Order: sequence, then structure tokens, then C-alpha cells
Amino acid sequence: MARFLGGALLVLVAILAILLTWPQLVDLQNQWVFAHVVALRGIAAVCGLGAALVVAAFLPIRRLRAFTAGLAGILVVFAAANAGVLTVRGLGGSDAAPDGSITVLSWNTLGEVPGAEGIAALALEQGADVVVLPETTEETSVEIAVAMREAGRPMWVHHQKFDDIAKARSTTLLISPELGVYDVVNADVPGPPGNTSTLPSVVAVPVDGVGPTIVAVHAVAPIRWEFRNWRADLDWTADQCASGNVIMAGDFNATLDHFAGRGVDGGDLGICRDAALAAGAAGLGTWPTRLPEFLGSPIDHVLATPEWHVDSFEVLDGLDDAGSDHRPVVARLSPVG
Repeated sequence: MARFLGGALLVLVAILAILLTWPQLVDLQNQWVFAHVVALRGIAAVCGLGAALVVAAFLPIRRLRAFTAGLAGILVVFAAANAGVLTVRGLGGSDAAPDGSITVLSWNTLGEVPGAEGIAALALEQGADVVVLPETTEETSVEIAVAMREAGRPMWVHHQKFDDIAKARSTTLLISPELGVYDVVNADVPGPPGNTSTLPSVVAVPVDGVGPTIVAVHAVAPIRWEFRNWRADLDWTADQCASGNVIMAGDFNATLDHFAGRGVDGGDLGICRDAALAAGAAGLGTWPTRLPEFLGSPIDHVLATPEWHVDSFEVLDGLDDAGSDHRPVVARLSPVG
């Protein structure tokens, strides 16, 4: 009986390990617990390996040997599988790009903690044509644009805010005049279909109809009381990439695992492809900065429709002490054909 119960328990543990590693098998990737485990695959791998070592300490006990060996084996496979997913998605990236590409920079500034001067300096260093700044107020955005203009790289400022309760309720989008004149077309009140549910996003379209729609995203985090809004935000972002010529970037508070089921026609989210995945860097964590990239969560993204080729993508780790809890990401995209 003890052997039967031990075997049954191992089967249950193995099933749970499979579901925690790849919850999209049964559409659990957007559910409580499962969503959080796959968001932090690096930590899951380390915890799985650590637990396996603890269990292995009981191997000398003969009566428990078969059970502990099986349990330790499951935990090792769980750790290896999560580490493998990150490795396959990419732990590298590239900063090379041909002339004529568009540079998209995204940085959740944690309420503009790095300051206008620091943000402008990064945008200038990267030669950004599009800058997406969740949690950045309009006042600071104007300061950034002025600093960039004085450095010879002017930018148009586009902004949405839901209220003045917190800087997180503001999102800024800067666009180079070289890309044309843009207008913000989405509603400035919370909730689909006009905007994300809790934190604002910006949808800007070219006035002359030539060029991509540019979407600056800030989805709410999947904390327990925001889960319904989080899922609605991911659906909203997928809708922005349902068709047309689109470049979308920002803090999605979601990884590729959470995008599962929302891609169409080979896209990762709608018809949009994830630039990090295309460039071999989708395993690098962008949040929080206090953790190494392998242990962090890759929740900041740049995506684009098939009109764009991903030339490069980088997670910038040189600003981990700048004050934000997010790392900036930068992608370079070239028009196809």
C-alpha cells in the first residue's frame, strides 16, 4: 500500500510539474499561480534544483529511497525544462542594424525616477526614433523632448493619463518628426476597447496615413485583484495587432508564455512578432533590476507586424542602478521590401 501511494504521489507531482512548466498545454498560462511560475522561469529552475538537492539528502534512508529518487528526478527535470525554455528563447541579442532602420526604445521609468536628463541621454545614445515611457508624466516628457531637441534630435510628445493619483497612471510616447506627424486616437479613460484597464496606453496613427501605427503599452500587473484586468489588457494589446502596419512596445507585465493563445497567422501577439524572440534574447529578464537577467522576468517587449524585419534587440543592463526596477529594451526594425 505504501509503495502504491508513493507511486501515485509521484505521478501527481509529475503532472503538476508539467503543468507548471508548460501551462499552455491546458490553457492555464493566464491563471493564478501558473502565470507567476512561468513569469519567473529562472527562479523556478533554481528552486527546482534546490528542492531536488534537499530531497536527495534523504536517499540514504532505504525505506524512502525509491520515492526520494523519483521525486528528486522530477524536480531536476522541472528545473532543466524551465532553464531550457529560457535558453531556447535566447540569452543573447544583438545591437547591429543596417542604415535606415527604426530604433524603438522602451523603459518603464518607475515614476520617472531616472530623471529627464538620464532618460534623454539614453534615448540620444541609442539614436531612438520612438521612445515608450510608461510611468512618465507629460511634464517630464516635455523636459526629455527639449533636451533631445537641444542635442539635435527633436521629438513629438504624445501622452495619456488617467488621473494624477500616481505617476504610474501616465504613459508617454515620443516620436521623431522624421517618421511624420502623429495623432493619438484612443480614449483617455480606463478600459477596453479604448484603452488598457488600469494603467494608460497610447495609440498614435500617422496623420497622412503613411507609416506604422505606434502603440505604447502599459498593462497592469497580474496581482490577485487585477487578474481580470490583466487578461483584458493582454486581449486589448492583441487587438491592436489584429491587422495593419503596427509597432508596439512597452511594459506588458507578461511574457511570451502569457501571450500564448493570442497569436494569429504565426504571430506571437495578434499578427505581431516579438523582437526579442526573433533576435534570440527573449530569455533575458527585464524586471526586476535587482535580479540577474536569467532570474528576472522578460515582461518589457517590442513587437511589430510582418511589415517589419527585426534587425536587433537588446536588454540594456548598464542602468540597473538608475532607479527604475525595469531594464530598458531597444529594438531596431527595418521595413520589409
